[in-house]
Amino acid sequence: MSNLSEANAKPVAGSQRAVLVHLEFPNVDFEADRQEFIELARSAGAEITSVIGGRRDRPDAGLYAGSGKVDEVAAAVQASGAELAIFNHDLSPSQERNLEKHLQCRVLNRAGLILDIFARRARSHEGKLQVELAQLNHLSTRLVRGWTHLERQKGGIGLRGPGETQLETDRRLVRGRIATVKRHLEEVRARRAQNRQGRARNEIPTVSLVGYTNAGKSTLFNALTGDDSFASNQLFATLDTTVRRVQLPTGETAVLADTVGFVRDLPHELIAAFRATLEESREASLLLHVVDAADAERVQRMQQVDAVLAEIGAQDVPRLLVFNKIDLREDETPRIERDEEGQPARVFVSAQSGAGLDLLRTAIAARLYPDLIEDDLLLPPSAAKLRAQLFALHAVRSETTETDGTSRLKVRLPYSRLERLCREAGVTPPPRAVAAIAVAS
Repeated sequence: MSNLSEANAKPVAGSQRAVLVHLEFPNVDFEADRQEFIELARSAGAEITSVIGGRRDRPDAGLYAGSGKVDEVAAAVQASGAELAIFNHDLSPSQERNLEKHLQCRVLNRAGLILDIFARRARSHEGKLQVELAQLNHLSTRLVRGWTHLERQKGGIGLRGPGETQLETDRRLVRGRIATVKRHLEEVRARRAQNRQGRARNEIPTVSLVGYTNAGKSTLFNALTGDDSFASNQLFATLDTTVRRVQLPTGETAVLADTVGFVRDLPHELIAAFRATLEESREASLLLHVVDAADAERVQRMQQVDAVLAEIGAQDVPRLLVFNKIDLREDETPRIERDEEGQPARVFVSAQSGAGLDLLRTAIAARLYPDLIEDDLLLPPSAAKLRAQLFALHAVRSETTETDGTSRLKVRLPYSRLERLCREAGVTPPPRAVAAIAVAS
């Protein structure tokens, strides 16, 4: 099972020749995982010389694959002159070392491959810090030889204690660098928390885009906000969280956050390192779970995203499913599907063509402001502070003054907020029963 036609992709500059190894185990969708593995390797810039498969009931303790399969991989490495063997599995440090001895080339497991892609894609200072932390945590358990380049992080004089080996020195240097990166990321986390608190004080909700990698989140983000953030048809095109304001058809404002895509078996090191970024999803008012409607594996992808959301503590955040890329399917049309309570549950759109985006904006408004009303409010002259607050919220659509000095305001805002503001000002709000819901159906 080698030299597959789909493996012959044009490599990017500076790529390494690589043999891919993907074994089939019981109760695993072998073909779907294999295709994703090939795309991951391409995204990392590997020049794929062959893809080797096989079947096993359980991993081998020493080599993960059986000795015969390892000999087959070694022959493929030697024949192609490959510099790298990539396994689409979670290898232990000892298995990696044993395989490197047998194959006489560098060995990378699935987690290392994903980390490599992240390292290539990180652009912002924050993103680079997060990737570095993930790499250091991953590699610290695999540190078996000298990392002398790490000494350049400091002066290099007086670092080694009496009798300390090179390996011990390197481990200490790694621990020191991990502590430094964590400290910087804590500062980033604190700034993000302050920004969220500021939005909360202004009662501006946050909507976070989540989904499997390459579902079209960044394209959808750009289409909704008019932004020009980087978007590409490749795995993990977006690593750095981008936050922009978006105007809703009700006149309300929300903050939209584009986040890193998820993938099956996302390395725990990455989840831990990207905690500051992923908190945008955990603390959001609403999650837009973007799904590639044209993906044959979309149900499994949705389950894998649910698993990651549960791991970061975002499983209880309200969620709206957005089926994207309907332009690639002839049987789909833009529409909103509602749950048994009448709330939007699924929206079908194409971020590329723009089809259904107005429906999506309406659905977001309905989920964020289910009690949005538009009605008349009578304010006595003594309620000048409340009047000023309503104007500051851009909630006043029109105003007239009665002969007795009473202001008649046409207001539009969530009823719960209006009720609270009126209660604080000692003013009677309009009855909820007669308030007109302003979100279009």
